[in-house]
Amino acid sequence: MTQVGTQKSLGQITQIIGPVMDVTFPAGKLPNIYNSLVVEGKNEAGDELRVTAEVQQLLGDNSVRAVALSATDGLMLFHSALLLRSMAEA
Repeated sequence: MTQVGTQKSLGQITQIIGPVMDVTFPAGKLPNIYNSLVVEGKNEAGDELRVTAEVQQLLGDNSVRAVALSATDGLMLFHSALLLRSMAEA
């Protein structure tokens, strides 16, 4: 698998419903469908979180909808989501 290098961009979670999350990115930095996103941070108890998600839909207004590949318990709005890699480059 090839890392995207300088193509990495940071988005913000704007909605979470179960395993589905909407993430907004800066203009021009929108990931493609099937790209991997990684959300890292801490929950309210201070425990470290790391959730990988796959982009499934482009929503417009610089937002994407992604599905988490593990539990989203503890994720909060405005956690940062990092575009990790492009599945097309794998």
